[in-house]
Amino acid sequence: MLDAFDHRTTLTGNQRRLVFAATMITALECFDYYVIAFVIAFVVIPWKLTFGETALILTSSGIGTSLGAFSWGYLADRIGRRPVLVMTVLVFALATGALAFTPERGWVYLAAFRFLIGVSVGGLYAVLMPLVQEFMPAHRRGQMAGLVTSFVSIGIIAGAVLGAFLTPLIGWRGLFALGALLAVLAFAFLTWIKESPFWLCSRGRWEEARASIAWALECSPADAPDLHYRPIEAKARFLELFRHPRALAASWLSQLSYQIAANGVLLWAPTLLALQLAIPAASAAKLMISVSVTGLVGRLFFSAVVERFGRRPLGLIVGIGAATALLIGACAHSATVGGVSLLWVSLILWALVGDGGYAIVGPYSAEVWPSRLRATGMGSAYGFGAMGKIIGPLALALITGSANVISPEATLDAIVPGFGFYAACYFVCGLAFLIGFETKGLSFADIDARASHDRNPIVSHHPAPPQRFVPTLRREK
Repeated sequence: MLDAFDHRTTLTGNQRRLVFAATMITALECFDYYVIAFVIAFVVIPWKLTFGETALILTSSGIGTSLGAFSWGYLADRIGRRPVLVMTVLVFALATGALAFTPERGWVYLAAFRFLIGVSVGGLYAVLMPLVQEFMPAHRRGQMAGLVTSFVSIGIIAGAVLGAFLTPLIGWRGLFALGALLAVLAFAFLTWIKESPFWLCSRGRWEEARASIAWALECSPADAPDLHYRPIEAKARFLELFRHPRALAASWLSQLSYQIAANGVLLWAPTLLALQLAIPAASAAKLMISVSVTGLVGRLFFSAVVERFGRRPLGLIVGIGAATALLIGACAHSATVGGVSLLWVSLILWALVGDGGYAIVGPYSAEVWPSRLRATGMGSAYGFGAMGKIIGPLALALITGSANVISPEATLDAIVPGFGFYAACYFVCGLAFLIGFETKGLSFADIDARASHDRNPIVSHHPAPPQRFVPTLRREK
């Protein structure tokens, strides 16, 4: 459809600014999203919170993320990427700012606005990823999308550091006030983001699409690629996702299995380290810093090599590699080599592949969908996968025999079945990439054609809409 980007061998300044803006927005939003972990530690005893109240506060954002990804992604294919991004950031800023005024023992207030924050964050990632991809050339698309995903880790690490050092100075309500200021800063980065030319063309807004292309290529609209007509696409319907069974199975299955395993391991690892090494929880938390940093390194690594090796091979490596690391940790958790715990080493290896591999899993969930369903498909996959944030702790509680599904009391006796279960989830994640098709080097026009070929025509009961005509953009030779 729009092959003008694919003719370039390097990124323009505006394309680089778009990636920078996307990474900053992602980091700022994720910083705010994970601040609740520090807030709970400060209010759980003074407020005398029950287990049920604590559970509702912590899970409300996860439920909101799932619902937000589904709804915002669908809306972005109906009204455009940029308006939805503005709305998600606005909701996020208002909800975070409202939390700075949380009344004493206002756990219902806290849970309600955490739910709204989850709704906005789910939509942000589901829409921002397709938008970035739609401005990138095919040979850089995976790399730049993976880079955006890497800044999720940077936001979380920044949240951990600032939460630990600033909370004693400004209080936990001050953390939310800081988060609101950072969310407002995200609006400044939105000024660098234009509407997707893919979406504009699909709606017949040809001059705006031409201007968007000109902005990205840093040329005048008059010098932008010529317009060649093609049929206008009807607006996306959610049920149309089921007409693409390969894309649906690959994206939904990889997201869900990955989120179950990754969230379960991150929840359990600090306690296991403290028990196995017989060290205080604070010391175990310091060891987890190295695990988190390794995860960031892994995401940057996979972003750098994805265009060379492809999504499907690397997705399979992520699944098998993470599963292997966890099985090593399960079988050798009590062993040491040179005084170094193999459990800690296995977690480092897991973070490199299992956490770092989301730079492959996340962007692939958007790439496999045709252009007219890309945000809807990405939102549905991310929303479906977000349920893993709830399923992971539930599975861990069942494995350990604990009634506490938010922070189950881990025991070393349960490490073999626990890590075995999460290893199986990673293995399923790797196999999911074999269901989908390879997107390396394919333009979105090629992906649209492939998705159309894989489409299941039986699912839809709607007659085909009448065709109008819309231009595609090509460079004249």
